[in-house]
Amino acid sequence: MIEIKQLAKGFTLSKGNKLSDTEKQDVRYSNKVFHSVRDVSFTCGQGEVLGLLGPNGAGKTTTLRMLSTALKPDAGAVLINGVDVLKEPVKARKLIGFLSADTGLYGKLTAYENIAYFAKLHGMSDAAIKKRIDELFTLLNMHDFANRRADNMSTGMKQKTAIARAVVHSPKVVIFDEPTTGLDIMTVQTVLDFIQSLKTTGIPVIFSTHHLDEVASLCDRVVVIDKGISSFSGALAQFSALSATGDLRQAFLSVLQQQPAAQGAV
Repeated sequence: MIEIKQLAKGFTLSKGNKLSDTEKQDVRYSNKVFHSVRDVSFTCGQGEVLGLLGPNGAGKTTTLRMLSTALKPDAGAVLINGVDVLKEPVKARKLIGFLSADTGLYGKLTAYENIAYFAKLHGMSDAAIKKRIDELFTLLNMHDFANRRADNMSTGMKQKTAIARAVVHSPKVVIFDEPTTGLDIMTVQTVLDFIQSLKTTGIPVIFSTHHLDEVASLCDRVVVIDKGISSFSGALAQFSALSATGDLRQAFLSVLQQQPAAQGAV
């Protein structure tokens, strides 16, 4: 289980930075600091998939990077199965599988080599690595390009490799930042099926997306971040009920049109 409590993160603006008229009206700018995340709270339990929604620039990626220990929050807490991410970051990283928006693969290494390298960093034995990679290659349909260098991979191949690398150590919670962006339909389905497989094994999955059909088909819970605040956090049914017709797009828009405030059950 992962618990996020009142996360906040600000970034100091560069010297000489002049705010536009629009930026001056943005509540996130104050005292030469951009408060990317101001107050985000939610939970994701065992076997749950949580969809993280929000407009571009709302603070989703910053939130996910804090959950993954890539960024240190200015305030708040993150607990993974009771482990305090801020107090025990090294221990927490062993529990987390994180896919960022940038695949970050080593271009001269093959798909197999990229994944095996990170598996070794996690202290896995050669036998365990071989068994786990074979399992992941089957789940993600990767056997055909196992020995292809990353420099020569398609976008979908790179994304699959990055996903396998993120979960090779069998993490206790998985965090994906827009895992299906830019992928073709068949690759998207493979990725969604993989997330479903994680769900069935009881692993909590948090992923950001702009595709509401993915939310409808996969998610148990929904969180909407707007201007750095978790404006909605609750079950998918609660989110759907925000629209008279159950339409998720209308539900999303209704959250954005309201004043930022916690809605639903955190």
